[in-house]
Amino acid sequence: MATRTTENVTPADCPRCGHDKLDRIHTSPVAGVWEIYGCRQCMYTWRTSEPARRTRRDAYPDSFKMTIDDIRNAVELPVVPPLRQP
Repeated sequence: MATRTTENVTPADCPRCGHDKLDRIHTSPVAGVWEIYGCRQCMYTWRTSEPARRTRRDAYPDSFKMTIDDIRNAVELPVVPPLRQP
């Protein structure tokens, strides 16, 4: 049986950049176990069952927090390579 790990509280802001426009991307197949959220601004995604240092702005490491200027002036954005063909 799955263990309930989330309090079913919708996050108010992104842990990494503080933006308040978030999308719920997916929910656990077992209700109430976890949800995955993504930030529309910095594209950070997290599962609600992760530790506070990954899910809450006040606990997110300062050295990894981003501002809108950090995002706009980013030198590189990660690119997902194309899938391999069989």
